Amino acid sequence: MNAPRPVNLPLPSLFAAMPVTAVASILHRLAGMVLFVGALFLCYLFDLALDDQAGFEQAKEIVAAGAGKVAIWAILAALAYHLLAGVKHLLLDFHIGDTARGGRIGAWASILLALAAVVAAGAWLW
Repeated sequence: MNAPRPVNLPLPSLFAAMPVTAVASILHRLAGMVLFVGALFLCYLFDLALDDQAGFEQAKEIVAAGAGKVAIWAILAALAYHLLAGVKHLLLDFHIGDTARGGRIGAWASILLALAAVVAAGAWLW
């Protein structure tokens, strides 16, 4: 007798099968984790920049490099989404949009507004 083997589902199809409210919730948690790690990176940059003139120049070079810009962009993207999803949760505390339809509208609104903010942050950085 062969036992059934576990099936590994690819993430894009897994996200496509989920309701938008679940995707918004997962993205909110991921954005929080990116903000936590990004805060450590920003603290390192601030410490380096405030150390002396050479450290300031080194921090400026890190931020000006391609990987540094991508890291700053990821932090700004996570901040934008986490902030918008947090506002959505605050509205839910006041019973605004706490129906199933309102939840879907709020999830789509937070995702689309965050996407616009991410594009704006990318245009600002580059």
